[in-house]
Amino acid sequence: MKLKSLRKNNKIFNNKIVFLRSDFNVSLAGGKIKEDFKIKQSLETIHFLLKNNCKIVLASHLGQPKNGFDKKYSLSPVAKYLERVLDEEIVFFDYQKFPKISETKKEIFSNNSKIFLLDNLRFYNGEGRDCKRLGKSLASLADVYVNDAFAVSHRANSSVSAIRNYLPSFSGLLLEKEISSLDKILKPKKPFVVVMGGAKISTKIPIIKKLYSQSSQILLGGALVNNIYLAQGFNIGKSLVDKNIKGLDNKFLKSKKIILPIDVIVKTEISKKNTEIKIKKISDVSDNDYILDIGPKTILLFSRYIKKAQTIVWNGPLGMFEDDSFKKGTVVIAHEIAARSSGKAFGVAGGGETVEALNLSGMGQYMDWVSTGGGAMLSYLAGEDMPGIN
Repeated sequence: MKLKSLRKNNKIFNNKIVFLRSDFNVSLAGGKIKEDFKIKQSLETIHFLLKNNCKIVLASHLGQPKNGFDKKYSLSPVAKYLERVLDEEIVFFDYQKFPKISETKKEIFSNNSKIFLLDNLRFYNGEGRDCKRLGKSLASLADVYVNDAFAVSHRANSSVSAIRNYLPSFSGLLLEKEISSLDKILKPKKPFVVVMGGAKISTKIPIIKKLYSQSSQILLGGALVNNIYLAQGFNIGKSLVDKNIKGLDNKFLKSKKIILPIDVIVKTEISKKNTEIKIKKISDVSDNDYILDIGPKTILLFSRYIKKAQTIVWNGPLGMFEDDSFKKGTVVIAHEIAARSSGKAFGVAGGGETVEALNLSGMGQYMDWVSTGGGAMLSYLAGEDMPGIN
């Protein structure tokens, strides 16, 4: 996909006020940032705009506040973080003090500071939909719009879609990297291996179907496989299933390209206080079992395909990796994918949990590209509408 490049059009926004839609949707604990991957990825565009003498209005969402302002979703910790890593004063518009965009506008135009940060965009009524009124109000804060928030570019939110009707619009440097990396997946070198995990197969079916014809193998793990086991008549005990499943074609999923786990790690409920962990064949899963990881034979099977790959795309953990008892499958496969991507194949991974798994493996630096968006990555690869960049 061709984008309006920030680098090639820098004369247009030089010395202008730029509304920069970033993605600072990070995990917080006790008012502090737990994981700063997305923020770090955004810094290049911020530095680029500063070098071009721009005044920057930063904007992002955080979490899912339901009824306007909610202190636990405030971007205040992000403002403090940015001030430290950029070594620049950040003028933060706390929503409690600046609930009206008109008041924010006066401050931006009169203040000589270089960087401003709006509070959580989802505190504003209309951000969750393509609201022209909010889009126009946000646009009034700047001369130029730059989208660097790939992770929400598959959503028709006011700050990624409606605002573009009122300002000259360009793609940020991170967004450009995202698209250029994912475009390589659309024209992959063979063998092309897709690794899919996570809980909801309903969200993965479109991408599986989209990449099916070009893929060599599609390796499936995680709770999403439970729906397939059910369709094939296997007992999955008390394991998690996706109740919103639509479009599950059992004949399609019996294809030789689709590789399913041949053994699993289960937690068996013996009593309310006692459980035990076992390795089982799929055919041996009992009524009191919870399938929580892929087994050792499956790890070896998946690894054989990964070690031959020339292109790899991975989204979603292969088990309940947040529990030490059930993280081995995900962490080992993360290590295999990253190791293969180290010059031998082109490897892309995406999604919050996928990034966490790569961090656990200590191999994230060896991936060719780690996307900041899970759902957006899947939507783009599946050829779905991308309101933020179309």
